Amino acid sequence: MRKRTTTTKPAAVEAAVVKPPAAKFAGTRSTAARERSGTAAREARGVRRGSRRASAFLARRSLATHRRAWAAVIVATGAAAALIGAFAFVVGSLLVAVPPVQRYAGADAVVAADQKVSYTAKPWGGEPQTATAYLPERARLDRSVLAVVAGADGVAKAVADDSVPVATGDGRPAVGRSWPSAALTPYELAEGRAPRDATEVVLDGTLAADGPAPGGRIVLRADGTARTYTVSGIARAGHNGDGPPAVFFTEPRLTALAGHPGRIDAIGVIAEPGVPPKALRDAIGAVLPEDAGVAGSDRGVRVLTGAERGEAEQVDALGGRGDRLALLGSIGGTVLMVALLVIASTLSQAIHQRSGELALLRAVGASPRQLRSAIGREAGRVSAVAALLGGLGAVPLGLAMRSLLTTGTLPLPVPWWLPPAAALAGGLLVALPARPVAMLAARSITRLRPAAALGAATADEPSGPGRFRTVAGVVLAFAGVSSAGVATTQSGQAAGAAASGAALSLVIAVALLGPRVARIALGALGRPLRRAGGVSGFLAERAASAHTRRLAAAFTPIVLVVAFVCVQLAAGPTLERASDRQASAALRADLVATGGAAGLPAGAARAVREAPGVTAATGVLRSAVVLADREAGEPVLTRLPVLGVEARGLSGILDPRVTAGDLDRLTGRDAVAVGADRAKSLGVGPGDRVALRLGDGTRVEPRVVAVYGHELGLGEFLFPREALAGHVSAARDQVVLIRTGAGASSGADPVAAVRKALAPYGGGVAVRAATPDDIRIAPPVPDEDNAMIVIGVGVIGGFALLAVVTTLALITLGRRGEFRLLRTVGTGRRQLRRMLVLETGLVTVAGLVIGTAVAAVPLTAFAVAVAGTAPYLPPAHYGVIAGAVALAAAAGTLVPGASGGRFVLGRGAR
Repeated sequence: MRKRTTTTKPAAVEAAVVKPPAAKFAGTRSTAARERSGTAAREARGVRRGSRRASAFLARRSLATHRRAWAAVIVATGAAAALIGAFAFVVGSLLVAVPPVQRYAGADAVVAADQKVSYTAKPWGGEPQTATAYLPERARLDRSVLAVVAGADGVAKAVADDSVPVATGDGRPAVGRSWPSAALTPYELAEGRAPRDATEVVLDGTLAADGPAPGGRIVLRADGTARTYTVSGIARAGHNGDGPPAVFFTEPRLTALAGHPGRIDAIGVIAEPGVPPKALRDAIGAVLPEDAGVAGSDRGVRVLTGAERGEAEQVDALGGRGDRLALLGSIGGTVLMVALLVIASTLSQAIHQRSGELALLRAVGASPRQLRSAIGREAGRVSAVAALLGGLGAVPLGLAMRSLLTTGTLPLPVPWWLPPAAALAGGLLVALPARPVAMLAARSITRLRPAAALGAATADEPSGPGRFRTVAGVVLAFAGVSSAGVATTQSGQAAGAAASGAALSLVIAVALLGPRVARIALGALGRPLRRAGGVSGFLAERAASAHTRRLAAAFTPIVLVVAFVCVQLAAGPTLERASDRQASAALRADLVATGGAAGLPAGAARAVREAPGVTAATGVLRSAVVLADREAGEPVLTRLPVLGVEARGLSGILDPRVTAGDLDRLTGRDAVAVGADRAKSLGVGPGDRVALRLGDGTRVEPRVVAVYGHELGLGEFLFPREALAGHVSAARDQVVLIRTGAGASSGADPVAAVRKALAPYGGGVAVRAATPDDIRIAPPVPDEDNAMIVIGVGVIGGFALLAVVTTLALITLGRRGEFRLLRTVGTGRRQLRRMLVLETGLVTVAGLVIGTAVAAVPLTAFAVAVAGTAPYLPPAHYGVIAGAVALAAAAGTLVPGASGGRFVLGRGAR
């Protein structure tokens, strides 16, 4: 019998062979699962597509149904986009602006001292930071640098360039230059020849158009009394500049007139043929010594080529650009906050007026996602249209603002990329927040359950602002009042910044706490409204009481425009009024002599002192210093205007109200008098030293000899004239202050005596009665500051007024159902018309009162801190504000009530 044998199979083979049915069933189950998951995914995608289609349908229908309300939103949002884009346009133009090249148009490079200074300090608990500022006066070079530059590779000619103010015999201003520097413009001789000695000059063609010909004579005043010169030639430039005409002297004569023989204003360089600007710059920079700048300064020397050459012509142009950029940045930040506040307010109001409609849609089954998506789509489409229209409007508005700010010394360019970039910036900044703001405004309805939403569709509007808004509003109100309190302890820019922050915080607090503020306003104005209006007054008061949130939304933009415009308009007059009062109190001179644009040389004051009847006279030299200080721990460089005076007989001409020290010691180059507030902030008194930079950057530490109180009128520092004379662009007195007395009592005419004493100084010299403006440190507002006022008040105030119109129009259009019901129950057209008028008056008065109160808090803090007085706003200015607000409120309420709501005021209404 044969024995059966068995073999053992591997496990893998056994699994494959023995269990084929199980593997088959497992694959079948996984396939079925995949099919079920795919079906579920397709169903989910189908649900999402259906939800999106439903949201899109709701958005389209709602846009068509509420087109008037959305039109008001488009107007407000589009205006915000245009305003933001216009500011972006102007700021972009300022950032790329440079002074024009005129005087050095014929030079390939200009070597000049660096006009920028810096100050590095470590803030509290932070890393070291550096503040920079431009010098207000020209920093000069050592004359030895001329030979060094002339020996650099690629330099064909290096020319020293100085300038002095000159006046002709009839008072016309001109600028004196050396004849070798004519090649830097370039000027070419059209007639005659170059000057050969100190008695000859070459005239600019524009100056000689109606003047002497070559060989004739001309009277000129430069460093002293007027002198007669022989005209040796007439020169004409290859281009027309905006500056004063030139008078060319010989180089030795010009150096003597300039008064600083060891230093020069700048060096003009003409390159050898074929030398590119970069190679020329590198070659000159390689040979320049590190200490080529002005003595006592820590700055170096710059080699300017191309468009940079204009910086050597207008030394303070970039400093003015920085000041305007800082001011525009401050205003622009306020504009952005105001624009976002207006956009959020109008969008929220448009959504809030549809609360019943949204609640009904939620009650009949619309999902929260569908409602949020529909509202987001509506807001997105509306904001896209507004952004497009606002972007288009930003360009002409930006061009108009640019025309107000451009000057001859700093024209504002418009590069090709600026208009589209500004339009895009304005459009994006209003389009991006629109969708989330609208969805957030509808959150209180979309998050309700359907059953609760059915009750919300017919419920009264909530009377309170909500917990979050209440807490945020109280916090901002406290922050605003605290910021105003901080402003009272600060001075200068710190006080202004704290006051501006207080105003903005309080305005936003009013917007958040609107319903509560509205109830307070109704408590004060409701009873007079009922008594004055009869039935219409009763209806107006009840409507406002039942809808305090709506009333708050109506007066919030009025509060915004009143508070903003009052702060902007009152700050300047408050300071000017205080400055005028102090200047008037300080002025003891009764006459003043002026020399026109060219000023008067130092000898004029000496000549006046010797005139009969004159008891005292001093020249007034205006300049500026740079003070390094800290504000809130941050390093700050502040440019402060100062006066240079002569101590001899000063007490008979000026009374700064000295509180410590002796003003008679204000002599020499190592003395300074300091205003009381500045002395307190610096912690100095008589005998202490103050670290300053003079106008040309020279570091000095003069000793304090006196402390005085009239610093708003006379500035924060008073210097001896001789301490400033060597550090200004032109050492010419703007005025000579004169005190008469003894001669007048003896029968002599002091005015005639002064005119006789000044007769040798030629024409253009005038003698008149002295006024506070002659010594006030801040002279009448210049055109650039007026432009800032127009931009800050006119443009932004106009936008805020437009927001008033659109918000009130939106509210009025949303009350159609309420007006229909009133007409149905028997209210007459005249009663409704009167009710609307009374409501408009209520909103206007409430907005004016609250806005004035909001503005009064920061203004009082600012006025007390800076001027020590109460704030002042000319009554005529406030009358214009009130009238503009009343007209805007009437346009936003009565016009829509007469056109969009024909059932209210139309004769065919039932």
